[in-house]
Amino acid sequence: MKEAQSIWMDGQLVPWKDAKVHILTHTLHYGNGVFEGTRAYKTEQGMAIFRLKDHAKRLINSAKIVAITPKYTQEEIEKAHIEVLKNNHFEDNTYLRAIIYLGYGVMGVYHKNAPVQTSVAAWEWGAYLGAEGLEKGIRVKTSSIVRNSTKSLFGKAKAVGNYLNSQMAKFEAVECGYEEALLLDESGMIAEGSGECFFIVRNGVLITPPNESALESITQDSVIQIAKDLGIPLERRNITRDEVYIADEAFFTGTAAEITPIRELDARIIGSGSCGKLTKTLQNAYFDIVYGRNQKYAHWLTYIK
Repeated sequence: MKEAQSIWMDGQLVPWKDAKVHILTHTLHYGNGVFEGTRAYKTEQGMAIFRLKDHAKRLINSAKIVAITPKYTQEEIEKAHIEVLKNNHFEDNTYLRAIIYLGYGVMGVYHKNAPVQTSVAAWEWGAYLGAEGLEKGIRVKTSSIVRNSTKSLFGKAKAVGNYLNSQMAKFEAVECGYEEALLLDESGMIAEGSGECFFIVRNGVLITPPNESALESITQDSVIQIAKDLGIPLERRNITRDEVYIADEAFFTGTAAEITPIRELDARIIGSGSCGKLTKTLQNAYFDIVYGRNQKYAHWLTYIK
């Protein structure tokens, strides 16, 4: 990770190396905290954060779901993102990580007496799954680990503890020689990747699963809106693993992953084994938007002035 100059912690900019927490921080032991990942792009008009309001709102909503009362409003969290970018003077595309967590003060499973703390960090970060993966596609393995059940955990919260499930799936995939994992839900339908939402293309139709067993993805929503504007037929329905094997195209979406093609699943080549035509169209449209080249979507960008 490329270190930056400062991190915003509870209303103050703290030097990067001094941004520390106590070993008895409640979230570290019990996993209750919520976070967001947001990207800022170096546009011709300066640095711009993509869909900042939506990410800040989801952070607040996630906190509500896991019974954490935030210390800061959505607007204050948005301003913290902007302050971090201004203070650090980044020269390239940047990833921002906001987190609301329970700090040092009490121990034990009951969490409501633990102090609530908030931080926003940022660092320069390129393609999450690699520049080559973004261009040519990645190899994916269906995980033996099932996506967290809605009967046991809150999937609509971007919660810290939820991601142990994702870590184990990703670990398994990488150890088996793949770049990413694809998780099924408890009924055997495709849920999502370890940190991404999922799309396939069949016969010119773009298909993505509903969000019953997956996070409500902001990037997924962006792709859906772009597809509608481009007149691409779209279906929201369940997808089985074997349908992916015979799909014409497949790709992941997410703040970190952006739009990353999938060239192979479980040793089955998807389509031509490279970035498909429709995937490339959506990818180009997406990057035009985040780099400020499409004024129709200018409301999705928060420019840093």
